[in-house]
Amino acid sequence: MAEQDSTKIKYSQGKENFFRQIFINPWLYHMVRLVLSAVFIYGGVIKLFHPKTFAMTIAYYNIVPEMFLPAVAIGLPIIETIAGGALLFDRPWGLHVIAGLLAMFVMVLGYGILTDLDVDCGCFGAEELDKRAGLRVAFYRDLVLIGVVVPYLYAYNRIRNKTVATEKEIRGQV
Repeated sequence: MAEQDSTKIKYSQGKENFFRQIFINPWLYHMVRLVLSAVFIYGGVIKLFHPKTFAMTIAYYNIVPEMFLPAVAIGLPIIETIAGGALLFDRPWGLHVIAGLLAMFVMVLGYGILTDLDVDCGCFGAEELDKRAGLRVAFYRDLVLIGVVVPYLYAYNRIRNKTVATEKEIRGQV
């Protein structure tokens, strides 16, 4: 009986350690960070090439006053591109801006779904195919990004910062 308990403990510790090792793997962190930054840079640049089309998409949502449409149609993609670049170069504020943008996108897309708007999401230009399905797909995609990817990046940074602080303490005591 004691043997079975010790086997379960060893197995569960090994399994936990395995997932922890994957979670804190720097390669995974860098890959996730690079992909997320590429998505934001790509989305921002595509919209910057067609600001009038993006302004028309924003206008369909009817949440931005018409006089502010040009500023939002140019400003939002610039912010996306800069935040993506900041995340690419591992600047903490880039992740904060992207988290805020994703929260805003989830709210806007949710509004579009609830009001049954027949528009594309405007995420990567106006070329998205099925408009209503595009809103739902974009909504769920952004939920995954804000619910899984962003918390992973924050958690990895927190673990990394704790490890660095612990190493500094150890060096200071030696």
